[in-house]
This record gives sequence, structure tokens and C-alpha cells, in this order.
Amino acid sequence: MTALPTNLRPKTLEEALGVIAQLLQINAEHQARIVALEARVADLEARPGQNSQNSSRPPSADPPTVVRARRPPSGRPPGGQPGHEGSQRMLLPEEQVDTLVPVKPRRCRRCGGPLVGADAAPYRHQVTELPRVRPCVTEYQLHTLGCARCGVTTTAPLPPGVPRGAFGPRLQAVAAVCTGVYHLSRRTTVGLLADLFGVELALGSVSTCEAAVSKAVVGAVAEAHAYAQQQEVAHADETGWWERHRRAWLWVLATALVTVFMVHGRRNAEAARALLGATSAILVTDRHGAYRQWAVEGRQLCWAHLRRDFRAFTERGGEAARLGRALLRDTARMFARWHRVRDGTLTHRRFWREMRPLRHRVERRLQRGTHCADAKTAATCRSLLKLAPALWTFIDVPGVEPTNNAAERALRQAVLWRKRSFGAHSAAGSRFAERMLTVATTLKQQGRNVVDYVTQASVASLRAQPAPSLLPVTQ
Repeated sequence: MTALPTNLRPKTLEEALGVIAQLLQINAEHQARIVALEARVADLEARPGQNSQNSSRPPSADPPTVVRARRPPSGRPPGGQPGHEGSQRMLLPEEQVDTLVPVKPRRCRRCGGPLVGADAAPYRHQVTELPRVRPCVTEYQLHTLGCARCGVTTTAPLPPGVPRGAFGPRLQAVAAVCTGVYHLSRRTTVGLLADLFGVELALGSVSTCEAAVSKAVVGAVAEAHAYAQQQEVAHADETGWWERHRRAWLWVLATALVTVFMVHGRRNAEAARALLGATSAILVTDRHGAYRQWAVEGRQLCWAHLRRDFRAFTERGGEAARLGRALLRDTARMFARWHRVRDGTLTHRRFWREMRPLRHRVERRLQRGTHCADAKTAATCRSLLKLAPALWTFIDVPGVEPTNNAAERALRQAVLWRKRSFGAHSAAGSRFAERMLTVATTLKQQGRNVVDYVTQASVASLRAQPAPSLLPVTQ
């Protein structure tokens, strides 16, 4: 047995009691440190097992060992199934056809005799072709004339709406759409414009076109942002971004007909307020702390994220695993009913009645989970119970989805942009990215042509007029 150090050897009873108190305190501190270190070790050991199915990691970050669940084979051959309404290219009416070429047989295919006349209803075969595009170059010759009376020379200004640069609004729009919508690099865009349109641009000219388009749509994007903040239901999410080789975040606010993107340097409450403003919408989000400033009664948590949390429970073994399996069964039942509501085979009223017992059962399981021996599982259950009203908003309010898929779908194009270009190399590049993502996504939601819109916005900018609105047209 190790002897006490000389300085701790008591000489009296009071000193002995003091030493015991010191040793108890040291022991308590060591025990607390052991608990903290064990929790850290458990967290570090769990990280290699995290993937897109049991955490918030994206599928692209999954290691090759992750096997995604696949549907069992149906036994049907690939392609269109019997009874499926096929799609085919519809013929244009004759008045919209550029060239009509009557083709008549000259001789009978059987006996070879000559044929005359015309078929009242000939078989129509249409071929669509792209014409060879030749750029239209307009030269403005600005004359300088001297005044016969005072001798001063005067140079004619450019007509209103004529750009001072070398490229017109449609060329600017096409270049910006290539890089900002179709994710082509600037070098690839230069090659495409040369091959398809016969237009020679330098790499710097593409950046100039991007800057002009970004400035042209700034007012319309701000109007769309204000509109999205006023909607009754909104989806919000965020993903990583890079600006000047520094970490930033790309936020999205998605509504039914308008979606807005915003690049911000932080992923916190300040950034969330910049995105959402004073919105009174029902917010569909994940459990990130930036959204805690909104009342829980006006939120809906994403059940796709919750399903991953419950799957993580099952991988911890013991009581946590049993709880996770039970919650996954409840989640599957909920989604099965919700899909029927979405498909129109179950009324929302009946859905509300059928979900009441499931709601109570899930909350009872979470309550029991707060006493789970696994600390992380217990903490997650406590967190979910604090947000319990936000689990079920979609049951009580028609039009609210139980998942945040709308925002996550909107972010996919942004993620592709980030992977291709590693974000933006300047603040101006981030503004171009957020504005073009807003324009392209919103126009797609409304079924509008992005090149035509950006061209119109560029023309309006040259004339010092506001860009066309991105808001949906009310009938």
C-alpha cells in the first residue's frame, strides 16, 4: 500500500479529517474527469460509424462500406409498364411549321403504274433542326461635329439602351446562365459560346457578364426575399460554402412558388434572422439551434432527420436500441398514412384522428427515453420533448409537410456549384451565386424561361429600369 506523502501525514484528528476531505475532493474531481473522458471516447468511437442514414451527414460523405437499402426486385421488366400512358412528341400545327415539303409517290408499289392526285390527309413527319447561329453585330458610328457658330466639337452619345461594353443583353444573359444555372466553368462557357454561336470571349469577359447580370437582378431578388418572408409556410436550411477560401454558409428559404438563397459568414441566430426576417410563417426546419428564437408552436421539425436520429439509437445497443426500433416503427406508420394524405386516398380529418394515438405513443416513448442509460439517447429524447409541439404541426395545419425536403432539394444545385468551383473567390462572387440560384430556382417553380427573364432584366438595367418581377402572377 502506497504511503501518504509527508506533507499529508496527519498529526492530530483534525488534521486527519482535513486530509480525508482533501482526498475525497481529489477523488470526486478524478471521477468527474473520468466520466467526461469516457463520454468523449464514446463520441469519438461513434463517429466512424456515422453516415447519411444515422446522422446529418450527406450521402456524398458516406464511405464505400455503407450499403443503402434497396427495394426488392418487383419481377417486372424495365421501361414502361402495361397500362402506363406513354409520352410522345406532339406535332406542331402547320401554321407553326417553317417549311412544308409535300412528298408524293410517283409509281404504284405493286404494278409500277403512274400515280397522280393528292392525299387529303397525308401522314405527317416533322424534323426539328437547329439553325446555324451567326452572331448579330451592330456598329454604332458616333460622329464628332464642330459648331460653325462657336467652334466647339460635339460627339454624339450612344442611343438609350445600348451597352457601353462589347456585349448585348442576351449574350450577357446566356453567359451568366451557363455559369450560374448550368454550372459550366468560365473556360467551358468560352468554348461553348465559340462553338455554338461563333462568339469569341475572354475569360475576364465572362466575369464581366456575370457582374452585369448580378447587378441587373438585385432589385427583383430583394423583392422575392420579402415575398418569401411573408408566406404562411416556409422551409429553411443551410449548407457549407466557401468565400475567399474561408468557411461560410449558404442558406435557403423555400416557399411554394419562390425560393431565396443567401450566403452568410455564420451559421447562427444572426444569419437565421437575416434570412427569415420577422416572418410569421410556419417554419419547417431541422433541430439546429439557430431556429430556437421562433416559437415552437410555429415550427415543424423534419421527420427525415428524426428518423436518422432514431436509427442512431438502434446502433447503440441495449435499451437505446429497443427504443430506436420502436420509434422507427412509429415513424414508418406515420409516413405510410401521410403518403395516403398526399396522394388523396386519405382525408386530412381522418388522418388527424388516426394520428392521435400514435402521437401519444411516441411522446410516451420519448419520456421513457429520458431515463435511458445511454447519455446521448437520453439527451436527444429530452431535446425532442422540449420541442414536442413542433413534431406534430403537420397534423394540425393542412399544407405543412412533415419533412424539409423542399429546402434540401433546393440546396442540391448549390451543393453541385460548391463542389465544382469550391464556392466563390470574392463577396461579389457569392452575391452572383445567391442571386442566380434564387432566379433559376424560382423561375423553375413557376415554369418560366430563365434565359428570357435574365435577358429582359439586362435590357431593363441598360435603360435604368427595374427588372421584371420574380413574384408569381396572380390570376
